[in-house]
Amino acid sequence: MDSTNLLLVFNGFIFFFFTINLLPSLTNSSNVPIGIHPLDEKYFASEVINCKDGSNSFTRDRVNDEFCDCVDGTDEPGTNACPTAKFYCRNVGSSPRFLFSSRVNDQICDCCDGSDEYDGGINCPNTCIMGGHTEIKPVNYGSRVNKFGSRGTKQKRVGFNGDDTFQKLQGLKVLIVIQVIIIAFLVFLCQFRWRANSRRRNSR
Repeated sequence: MDSTNLLLVFNGFIFFFFTINLLPSLTNSSNVPIGIHPLDEKYFASEVINCKDGSNSFTRDRVNDEFCDCVDGTDEPGTNACPTAKFYCRNVGSSPRFLFSSRVNDQICDCCDGSDEYDGGINCPNTCIMGGHTEIKPVNYGSRVNKFGSRGTKQKRVGFNGDDTFQKLQGLKVLIVIQVIIIAFLVFLCQFRWRANSRRRNSR
């Protein structure tokens, strides 16, 4: 196989890898419920999901619907309906963290990326790249926690997570840089072999 065909095969492999692995994650990022840890995205991808404590199961459309289907709050990471649920702040540019979901949409910016205040009641600036410092005010959480099992009005879900997409685009840039380096190495290798073959022919 000559160098041109080798490069074509290699580029086809890289394109196939990108199509299979990266495009689905970019297009489906809007389907990930808010407040979910990235390692739990597959856990929440099925239609029927088990509570992590084994107390119950629920359908995917009941995630973040402000009704506690699970005692441990597995189904409500992005609302303040369950007192034991945990909200995951991605905090791109700073340190990710968990906070109790009772602090979601409480008019206080607890995540440095402002993702915990997504209902539009307050505008939280993204301070992650400035060290992630936010002013945390004392809150009486007891007055904010909904009674377990009481259904409220569905909150507006955020469909687009800009920070998550930014992270994935950064990964894409790294992949492109790696591809360019490998192609440059293959070109150098092909030229080196061509020169070596030319010298052999000339020396005969």
